[in-house]
Amino acid sequence: MDVDREPGLHRVVIIGGGFAGLTAAVALADAPVRVTLVDRRNFHLFTPLLYQVAVGTLAAADICPPLRRVLHRQANAEVLLGEARDLDAERRLVVMTDGTRIEYDTLVLAAGARPNFFGHEEWEGWAPALKTIEDATDIRRRVLLALEAAEREVDAAERRAWMTIAVVGGGPTGVELAGALADVTRRSLRGHFRRIRASDVRIVLLHSGDALLSHFSPGLQRLTRRELERRGVEVRFGSRVIGVDSDGVNIRASDGESRLAARTVLWTAGVRASQVGKAGARSLGAEIDRAGRVAVEPDLTVRGHPEVLVIGDLAHLADRNGDAMPQLAAVATQQGRHAAEVIRARLEDRLPMPFSYRSRGNMATIGRGDAITEVGPLRFAGFPAWVAWLAVHLAYLVGFENRSVVLLRWLVAFVAHRQPSLVLTGQSLPPEVPQPRAEEGTRWVEEETGGAQPVGSRAGDTPVALERD
Repeated sequence: MDVDREPGLHRVVIIGGGFAGLTAAVALADAPVRVTLVDRRNFHLFTPLLYQVAVGTLAAADICPPLRRVLHRQANAEVLLGEARDLDAERRLVVMTDGTRIEYDTLVLAAGARPNFFGHEEWEGWAPALKTIEDATDIRRRVLLALEAAEREVDAAERRAWMTIAVVGGGPTGVELAGALADVTRRSLRGHFRRIRASDVRIVLLHSGDALLSHFSPGLQRLTRRELERRGVEVRFGSRVIGVDSDGVNIRASDGESRLAARTVLWTAGVRASQVGKAGARSLGAEIDRAGRVAVEPDLTVRGHPEVLVIGDLAHLADRNGDAMPQLAAVATQQGRHAAEVIRARLEDRLPMPFSYRSRGNMATIGRGDAITEVGPLRFAGFPAWVAWLAVHLAYLVGFENRSVVLLRWLVAFVAHRQPSLVLTGQSLPPEVPQPRAEEGTRWVEEETGGAQPVGSRAGDTPVALERD
């Protein structure tokens, strides 16, 4: 079935409601076009704050404004829930997974990226990435379940494995996630458990390179490492993961191969383009790079297809140094605005200008009250950088209601030391762990300090209740 909407207007179809796609749609608000925004989710995900959902600081709804709410005042825009599967470039059709075909005059591909496991897709089951809301809630569930299992574990080595969290990747997501986990487990969980100590949680950040946060200056990179280690994060450079399973990770370094026993492994080591980008490139005859990104012209159009623009994480465009532009929200947002300007130029018979990325600096949080900021020659860190980070992210967060809620949560968390949500959702029973032998009835186990503590008598008994402050 073909979907043809108001053929009298120029039909702009945008695939993807992330930073690039949503920005392009909003920028076309007063243009003489009909905008159809297609996404397999009905909300925009503010990914820079996704790690705070993973550690329980923010709720999922705080960073997921519905697309229809964002565009409800834009008369020339509509939102369709669905997933694009392929393109028919000759007939100018987007083919959906349910067989529906959507006609376009101009197509904007902004389908984003997915986790890159570098040919080892089987690792994903043991090492979840952090790209979706489901990923964030799954990570929080895994961390809490690991602590619950450690609370019941009687073998010292197994308990250490349950209390070890391996974060793979030293980019912004890996650094922010490791720092937030350190804050949550070492401060916020203190006193919630009886047989384990929050200070015994081991967080290991594995990075194949020799420096964290490659887009920052060397001084801030070194500072980031020091601050993470001050929080108790163990940073390992030159550590390439060569295997992941339910019990931990295999690592190859300059001194040989080793094994890290960690029941919780989190993947932040890279991304690759979405599947629809690969299918679209094939239909358009476009080149793709090793990460699956589509090669584009300086104005973000595809060579030989000026009616197709590719933007955001899906686009490969070289910067002044010949390197591919970074897959950052700031880049995607500016490309979204530029795509709208290209469409306007074409409708007005003007020659579109090439895209030029204007960097407004780099920011990353290290933990509560601590961040680094780099704007041109200006570099600063600590609490002032953290305040700047808060202000910038609030400004970019879509929707006044979302900004107000997030600001309130941050203020309460920082001033009143409110602890994150510890509620377990989904499968909430801890994994089976061996139980100590004892007399029938209540089971007791002697702690190293000599005190006795009760534990469940069988795997599958009612788990210890979780508190929520």
